[in-house]
Amino acid sequence: MFNFPKKKTEISEEALIKFIWVSSFLALIFTLPPLTVFLGIYFLTGELFIGAIIGFGLHFVILAFSGKISKGIIKLMS
Repeated sequence: MFNFPKKKTEISEEALIKFIWVSSFLALIFTLPPLTVFLGIYFLTGELFIGAIIGFGLHFVILAFSGKISKGIIKLMS
């Protein structure tokens, strides 16, 4: 009934490796700074809630700039 075009299944090895590295760097950038801030505030002041709120906020600020960060990492790896 429907004739869908075939998808491209061949991906170059270079593109796959670049994809994996950029994704790994983005994951580290999204998680490590907020986690460091959260744990730093928690261990220095003992305030769990304030550390969680600031770490959570920092995570979403970094997430807002994810497109620019991704382009920067791709440009750095090229």
